[in-house]
Amino acid sequence: MSCPDKPGQLINWFLSSLCVPRVRKLWSSRRPRTRRNLLLGTACAIYLGFLVSQVGRTSAPHGGRARKGPHWSRATAEAPFPEIPLDGTLAPPESQGNGTTLQPNVVYITLRSKRSKPASIRGTVKPKRRKKHVVASQAPGPRALVGPSLRPQEAARAADAEVPGHVWGGNLAKAGERPWGWKQGVGAQGGDADVQLPRAEGSNIRIYSGSAPSWLSGEDIGRMRLLADGTVAGLQPAWPRSRARLLVLQGTGRPAGPACGPSPCGLLKQPLDMSEVFAFHLDRILGLNRTLPSVSRKSEFIQDGRPCPFILWDSSLSPTSNETHSSVKLTWGTYQQLLKQKCWQNGRVPKPEWGCTEIHHHEWSKMALFDFLLQIYNRLDINCCGFRPRKEDACVQSGRRPKCDNQDAVVLAHIVQRKQDPRHLVFIDNKGFFDRSEDNLNFKLLEGIKEFPESAVSVLKSQHLRQKLLQSLFLDKVYWESQGGRQGIEKLIDVVEQRAKVLLTYITAHGAKVLPMNE
Repeated sequence: MSCPDKPGQLINWFLSSLCVPRVRKLWSSRRPRTRRNLLLGTACAIYLGFLVSQVGRTSAPHGGRARKGPHWSRATAEAPFPEIPLDGTLAPPESQGNGTTLQPNVVYITLRSKRSKPASIRGTVKPKRRKKHVVASQAPGPRALVGPSLRPQEAARAADAEVPGHVWGGNLAKAGERPWGWKQGVGAQGGDADVQLPRAEGSNIRIYSGSAPSWLSGEDIGRMRLLADGTVAGLQPAWPRSRARLLVLQGTGRPAGPACGPSPCGLLKQPLDMSEVFAFHLDRILGLNRTLPSVSRKSEFIQDGRPCPFILWDSSLSPTSNETHSSVKLTWGTYQQLLKQKCWQNGRVPKPEWGCTEIHHHEWSKMALFDFLLQIYNRLDINCCGFRPRKEDACVQSGRRPKCDNQDAVVLAHIVQRKQDPRHLVFIDNKGFFDRSEDNLNFKLLEGIKEFPESAVSVLKSQHLRQKLLQSLFLDKVYWESQGGRQGIEKLIDVVEQRAKVLLTYITAHGAKVLPMNE
């Protein structure tokens, strides 16, 4: 008989050889049968318990291997388990109710995570890093902005703090925007000193065909290129005794736009007002031509580098009041009376008792149509009486929302003309809202309007508004990319097209006239 080689088999063999002869001897002896049966049963029970314990120990490690099948390999064994932590940390043992801890029957293995190498993409070229060269004058002038850093946040805050529709400082968190401000360490100076910050080669206004779209004039393209690519020369107050600052651009030859002194400049607004760029292109496509050129630009002075709307500063605008930012003071009641008088229409000189201003009657129709498509309320409805505002809207933030009982006494804001052209309006502060649902549109903007411009209505009816907006907005590279490319731009156009359908239905339902307004 061969001796077993494994410990478990050796013990079984020993007990079997020891117990079997004894059992036979006890069975054949003359002792009482009851006592013999008791001894035999006890021995069998002990042996049975021993066998069960042996089987329980050996079945645990072999069960998993049996389930793996014959194709179980070393590569499979080295695969990381989802329950095993890769950082070497182990979960504590489970606690029982009596205060003792239950040690889990699990072997913890610490695996070393592999570093994933970046995939090599064929045809890619690593761009060269360009250094920015700062050329400053030797000594700043007496009006130089001194201090540890420039703070355009304070400058822009002062520029727009009195303008309805702006959100600043702590209110940005409520509006979903994080605060923004000037980047520290940028040494642009005002007055006699300047800093030239060269931009990278290539224009941010891209025109791949031979000519620009027909609705943009050559002057518009020149001003857009100036705003998008012009070198920043310094800062300058927006108006006397004001902390507001404008970005002064380095002019080359004759300035392409109205100059802030010897050089052109522009007002850099906050990223939340990016709809100003969309409004400029929509204005030109509709043939209104009432907005100032606007582009999207990543300024060297903004802390987080987000693109901001950069609007050409027009020094030819008439002076405005600090309260309403309007060159002419009007209330809602006076405005409705002017619409009935049709001032200056068809060359007719108004009578003094009509109370007309120098603004032509057709200008109100253009402004109402433009404001309705973009839902701009900070001109004709600064108290938000024609729709349900949100908590972050300016009328709610300033507490003007409940003041809708006496609407005739509510003043209009941002009604601006040019000094040399008082008959026509200039649309400023064109912050639109694309997130307003169709059942919450502000029809108060259209109240009293009986005529609409033919050029704009024909574009809305032609089914070419989307194509023209895509073609026009594509010119502004920074704006196009900041909105998520074509997919993001398409969503904005969807909103405007739906509002255009609502406006055309309104014109038909109210019997409004569509007239040529190219006086």
